[in-house]
Amino acid sequence: MTTILYGIPNCDTVKKARKWLEANNIDYQFHDFRKQGLDEALLADWFQSPGWEALLNKRGTTWRQQPQQVKDAIDSDSAKQLMLDNPAIIKRPVTVTQSGVSVGFKPDQYSELFSK
Repeated sequence: MTTILYGIPNCDTVKKARKWLEANNIDYQFHDFRKQGLDEALLADWFQSPGWEALLNKRGTTWRQQPQQVKDAIDSDSAKQLMLDNPAIIKRPVTVTQSGVSVGFKPDQYSELFSK
């Protein structure tokens, strides 16, 4: 299975993850979910693990721009629709490997993920 890195290309964290993968000679495919979209079935898999709470980026602009009633009533179903409608609200990058799904990027996290 090829490693797939999901995100948006101008995200600083995605840039750092891509640079780390390239520096460590790890083949991967990049999926720009703003341009290429996001499949509901794939998102449903991610909701199983690591879960919608881990995927929802509450620190970003897209979340802050949501109406307060949306924020107050967020649950699994509304989070899924929000992510399908606004993929930029997903914490980035989402990295899919043979060993599972990882959210975010830290060098130590990737070292452990790719040593499996």
